[in-house]
Amino acid sequence: MTQISPYLNFDGNCCEAMNFCKECLGGELMFQTVEASPVAAQCPEGIKHHIMHSSLTKEGFVIMGSDMHREKLSDGNTVSLCFNCSSEEEINSFFSKLSEGGKVTEPLAQMFWGALFGALTDKFGKQWMFNCNPQ
Repeated sequence: MTQISPYLNFDGNCCEAMNFCKECLGGELMFQTVEASPVAAQCPEGIKHHIMHSSLTKEGFVIMGSDMHREKLSDGNTVSLCFNCSSEEEINSFFSKLSEGGKVTEPLAQMFWGALFGALTDKFGKQWMFNCNPQ
């Protein structure tokens, strides 16, 4: 089943912010640091302890977060909506349609975590992420 989740962008304080969310909302919290990822060698030393990906999961919702972002954070670009698609056909369709008139920031590609992933900003300036894990 396709699900949509908020993806929060932080500027070095993802761990603190996501722990705060867990204290407030409960659930299970998972972190992956840059240092523990397969791309650690490609990243500057100063961000090795930053959070590459985190997720807070509880019945009915998932909130994800990261310290990794491509542009300076400001109001409007600190939240993306992430589609966890149920098939490659679905991810390709959603990605193609939402990218029309917008800007692809990361083309759909297989990622080291085993999923097909891509990101874009639509023609209205809204940020979208797409993920599809093989079935």
